[in-house]
Amino acid sequence: MGLLGWETRGGLVELLSYMVNDTLQFYTWSLTIADKRVQNWPLMQSPLPTLAISTLYLLLIWLGPKWMKNREPMQLRFILIVYNFGMVILNLFIFKELFLGARAAGYSYICQTVDYSDNELEVRIASALWWYYISKGVEYFDTVFFILRKKFNQISFLHVYHHCSVFTLWWIGIKWVAGGQSFFGAHMNAFIHVVMYLYYGLASCGPQLQKYLWWKRYLTILQLVQFHVTIGHTALSLYIDCPFPKWMHWALIVYAVTFIVLFANFYYQTYREPKRPTKTGKIAANGVIANGVNKPENKLVLENGRKKRKGKAKRE
Repeated sequence: MGLLGWETRGGLVELLSYMVNDTLQFYTWSLTIADKRVQNWPLMQSPLPTLAISTLYLLLIWLGPKWMKNREPMQLRFILIVYNFGMVILNLFIFKELFLGARAAGYSYICQTVDYSDNELEVRIASALWWYYISKGVEYFDTVFFILRKKFNQISFLHVYHHCSVFTLWWIGIKWVAGGQSFFGAHMNAFIHVVMYLYYGLASCGPQLQKYLWWKRYLTILQLVQFHVTIGHTALSLYIDCPFPKWMHWALIVYAVTFIVLFANFYYQTYREPKRPTKTGKIAANGVIANGVNKPENKLVLENGRKKRKGKAKRE
């Protein structure tokens, strides 16, 4: 029995060795077809920096709440205002660069192959996509601010999955397809993030603007529309046999489906399902994935089975 166990263990070690070796060989080969234009750009030489940042992000989610457990929540209003409006400017810049660059280059919104040349317009689009990838890393600060403000209920599975996967996977997009069909999703998402961070920037300014921020739920609807459009656009590309990596098309469809499921569930729990108070009397909510300021006077409470609001009413 012991001998059989050693043989089995030896077989597993050998199998793992083959798998690691094959993976390294595949990665080495894949570098031969990577986009040479971006190989010397920051963070693009190797996936290790991106993976390290994402790993640190996950560690922060685990250790951050423990560190803040016995500390008072921080008041970060000025920082949040600067951060949110800074993200508006960054995403507006990305949207503008992709829109003007794609228009000048004559890009098709139906099917567009990747041009790996050093054409000025193509490099401009590749650069805008690189900034889009960087913006997803900057968005990790959304979670940092939640932790420092002890808004732990905002750090849902959807929040973590969204932030961590987008930043990590877009490294692949920039490394191999910094152009072509890749511009479509980034172009659309950058616009949505302009609207989203504008909302949270205004929310960070204080309660005097709350009455103008009735459109939060429509941000989630806009995001759901985005994912459906992504699936439709990608399915059309597959149908017309657009010369773009097929595995990326299929992976994008699967990825978008996961977001539809998660965001639809969030929308139902936030805007359809009756809200229930937590042990602390606060309403548990995931929140659209960004940072704003929640005011205690706007909390819902249950009294005699009916929903009532404390303080001034707030439209949602």
